[in-house]
Amino acid sequence: MCNDHHLPPFSTDEAEAVRTIWQDLGLPGLIDVHTHFMPKPVMDKVWAYFDSAGPLLGREWPIAYRADEEQRVDVLRSFGVRGYSSMIYPHKPQMAQWLNSWGTEFAAGHPDCLHTATFYPEEGADDYVAAAISAGAQIFKSHIQVGAYSPIDPLLDGVWGRIDDAQIPVIIHCGSGPAPGEFTGPDPITILLQRFPTLPLVVAHMGAPEYEAFLDLAERYPNVRLDTTMSFTDFFETDAPFPKDAMGRVRDLGGKILFGSDFPNIPYGYAHALQACVRLDLGDDWLRRVFHDNAAALFGIS
Repeated sequence: MCNDHHLPPFSTDEAEAVRTIWQDLGLPGLIDVHTHFMPKPVMDKVWAYFDSAGPLLGREWPIAYRADEEQRVDVLRSFGVRGYSSMIYPHKPQMAQWLNSWGTEFAAGHPDCLHTATFYPEEGADDYVAAAISAGAQIFKSHIQVGAYSPIDPLLDGVWGRIDDAQIPVIIHCGSGPAPGEFTGPDPITILLQRFPTLPLVVAHMGAPEYEAFLDLAERYPNVRLDTTMSFTDFFETDAPFPKDAMGRVRDLGGKILFGSDFPNIPYGYAHALQACVRLDLGDDWLRRVFHDNAAALFGIS
């Protein structure tokens, strides 16, 4: 059992622990596809939700990296993260376009951040997604549980079509963990992929807790990937352990798995998220691909 998640966040020791992991693999740094930077009022509400543990979570969820925006950016850079995202997502109509404007400004001021955009099933979504693509969006975020919408809502048909045509990856929280939603689970995503079989989806959290169903989709569809966000950590293994007999499939899908952390909204140190992957014992080549090379290829990070 690793103890590095007990290191105090923001410490020099923690930064050294993180850097040692990727340096020992001969990597130039890390790429973290699942990090959250949002307008301050939105982030404050997200933190308030986790502070209350949420009515559906039923457990404490302390925010390990609660700090102002630029300090959080500096922390990632101190870890050697050379690419990250600003995972923004709406929970109601007429919010996504505003978030996209913020995401454009944030990416312009932070060249190491992937230009992130989002959407919601509403009139006009097709148009503002087209505008986001024209503005240079590199990644989209869809949060089925928080947004409480179906990914196969007809209002999203044009959105998915545009994203499919542009082949811009969508990090999609569609599994039923840590709290289920009306539209979470693999069934709606299966229908979506039947309609758009080349859609570039990155299933967040390895699809927890429906891991094996989402592994099926990653094996079946060429552009379906998974991110490791919170998966394999002690925190997730307590309530939603990854099935040991599926680990061979995770090894074989090493070219389609991307590292994600959920920074800053994690209840443990960043190093633990990395060490949780290391202790899977799937080999250094697997780790190099997951921690850096897969995302570098997908997003053209030289």
